[in-house]
Amino acid sequence: MKQQFIALSLGFVAVLAASQMTMAQSNNRCAERQVVLDRLSGKFGEARQSIGMAPNNTVVEMFASAASGTWTITVTHPNGVTCMVAAGTAFEQVDEELPASLGDPA
Repeated sequence: MKQQFIALSLGFVAVLAASQMTMAQSNNRCAERQVVLDRLSGKFGEARQSIGMAPNNTVVEMFASAASGTWTITVTHPNGVTCMVAAGTAFEQVDEELPASLGDPA
């Protein structure tokens, strides 16, 4: 159930990311994957928290730091270019079940 909740969350993020991708590219928020990862870990202390596949063989990832509270969502294209599509503060790790009113997703 927890994995399905994460999958649903990543699906929502993928839709959001797809709609934001053009804007991110125009704002120079894209670079080679390793450049983006080095910046997220070096400057913000962020590590990958989740990963999922999105349409067109893109990979959606969420990076965050419990110490600084920062978070970043990225989309990596098949050509190796990674774009930062959203970022913020006040990151908090949660582990919660879906409400019983939603029923069993299986």
